[in-house]
Amino acid sequence: MTAISRPAFMPRLRPESALRSLIRGNTDEATWVRPAFVGVLALAAVLYIWNLTVSGYANTYYSAASLAASQSWSAWFFGSFDASNFITVDKPPLSTMVMGLSVRTFGLSSWSVLLPEALMGVATVGVLFLAVKRSFGPAAATIAAIVTALTPAAALIFRFNNPDALLTLLFVFSAWALLRSLENGSYRWMALAAACIGLAFLTKYLQAYLVLPGYALVFGFSANTTLRRRIVGLLVAFATVLVVSGWWVVIVELLPAGSKPFIGGSTTGSPLDLIFGYDGLGRIFGNSGPGGGGGGGGFSGEVGPLRLFNDQLFGEIAWLIPLAIVCLVVGLFRRRWAHRTDPAFAGYLLWGSWFVVTAIVFSYMSGVIHSYYAVALAPAIGALVGAGLVDLWGSRYRIWLGGIAVGVVCLGSAWFTSTLLDRTPNFDPGLGTFAIVLAGLALLALVATSVPAVADRVAVKRIAVAAAGVGICATLLAPAAYALDTTGIAYGGGDPHPGPGSTSGFGGGGGGGGQAALGDGRVLVFPNIPGVVPNVGNGGSPGGGSDAGTSSGSALNDYLVANRGSATWIVAANGSQQAGSIELETGLPVMAMGGFTGSDPTPTLAQFKGYIASGKLRFILSGSGFGGGGGGGGFGGDSAITSWVTSNCKVANVSGSSGLYDCAGAA
Repeated sequence: MTAISRPAFMPRLRPESALRSLIRGNTDEATWVRPAFVGVLALAAVLYIWNLTVSGYANTYYSAASLAASQSWSAWFFGSFDASNFITVDKPPLSTMVMGLSVRTFGLSSWSVLLPEALMGVATVGVLFLAVKRSFGPAAATIAAIVTALTPAAALIFRFNNPDALLTLLFVFSAWALLRSLENGSYRWMALAAACIGLAFLTKYLQAYLVLPGYALVFGFSANTTLRRRIVGLLVAFATVLVVSGWWVVIVELLPAGSKPFIGGSTTGSPLDLIFGYDGLGRIFGNSGPGGGGGGGGFSGEVGPLRLFNDQLFGEIAWLIPLAIVCLVVGLFRRRWAHRTDPAFAGYLLWGSWFVVTAIVFSYMSGVIHSYYAVALAPAIGALVGAGLVDLWGSRYRIWLGGIAVGVVCLGSAWFTSTLLDRTPNFDPGLGTFAIVLAGLALLALVATSVPAVADRVAVKRIAVAAAGVGICATLLAPAAYALDTTGIAYGGGDPHPGPGSTSGFGGGGGGGGQAALGDGRVLVFPNIPGVVPNVGNGGSPGGGSDAGTSSGSALNDYLVANRGSATWIVAANGSQQAGSIELETGLPVMAMGGFTGSDPTPTLAQFKGYIASGKLRFILSGSGFGGGGGGGGFGGDSAITSWVTSNCKVANVSGSSGLYDCAGAA
């Protein structure tokens, strides 16, 4: 029998070779690079996905909007809080679009709401690895990815359903595309980087533009092309940012008022009012729009150069900021004579400008700033730390003190993180001391292995590398402990904080499963292992939503469902905290009067009476909500509505509830 020969153009298939190539990666890279990449992805996946449903629906505000997006394509487009499009959330819709698609595909559950956020975290770590590797090599990329993954703010936000998870991913993806564009001044890659910033704008409005000054500087100075092409590339990027940022705003702005929901957080129902008011300039300069913060910089302490280190923010991000600053200075100094197209120099410009601009804005903005905003700094800090430490280590080949410098900065960083740990003395006592001792031992080993007489020996080099690794681990012990602590706590509401201390702000604490006191004011919440049904907090709302003193338990919800009739909204509640819990439990639209804070100017009395007269609304639930609705115990932000309801509607007596009014037949 004649054997069939293999055609010359077909490669020989060797399964063992293919497997080895998959594990090892490119043949021009060290054998450890691909396993390191897979390892950091696995670290992020475990940290962000394990015990994910402990927080239930987490922030019920965005979870309710995700449910609405899964039920109505128009609610998905507008980012509406309810499927009947009464009002939108006070952010642009891209984040709820992603979660809405997940809920539409897999059904409503804690998993379907939170898993996209966790996967965004894993993707952020992976793309950051690729971006840093392009400028500084795989060792720096590995350190950067690990630092970012273990940042407490990242461990919180990538397990929570606030828009900051998607915002951070888009920032990192944009940075990666920008670095690709520098190789030959590619318009295509620059346009992709700009498009990502435009999408980030549709995630969280003007915060997306904080990285733009640095991006423009990097491309305009470091792109490997002529000045003319660099100018044209910047113009292309500018146009792309405007188009991608503005298309949704233009459509919503042009639609007549009767065909779109009220834009939550605005004073006029216009997205432009929200962009330049409450969610834009109001955040920077102070009170502007409903719920705007005054001069105190709401939720994150007083403004000033040390804000990122205060009691509200230090646990989120402060751990490695001094080290990142040292690394930025060292990196720029080492490359002070580098050519403008040097990839490492461009990398320092990119990550350094990202860090500096964002840190300054966060430190001095006078409006509402939540501490978890700091997650946007995590990739830049990670990149600077990774690049700077590798640069210091590389200098040992020219200056024998280079290796010792790594040990010194690691010891200094370990000492600094231990001082931060002292603010929570009941949390892992002795960890800070252990980190200092570990870093000290690493420094001693680096001193011993840096002696010129023995430094070139292979065994000594391996010991030095191991010592440097131990020093880096010592610097990461404290933030890693905070990050790991975060995975065991249920978070809810709108102002969560990672690690020990308060787990949530004005939205109420998380809940679910069994609880165990930890002795320092915290509560460890064990997940309900058998399923993915969201946990129910003490207030009766999944994921820790608060009902603000008004019951929205099963008896009330059953009554509302049974008596809904043909009404568009099952009930009108004061603010999103009341409304979100009911909407998630019943799966039906709830009118959040006054929007998120309960103080948005909608509905007016005339609109409200029109909903009652047309049968679109029957039941009204009174309560303080979050913003108080114009005095507490009211309805929305209009005291006239409160007066009308109490005068014209009757109290509905439902077991276990109070403050429910039935307006059927009201004059």
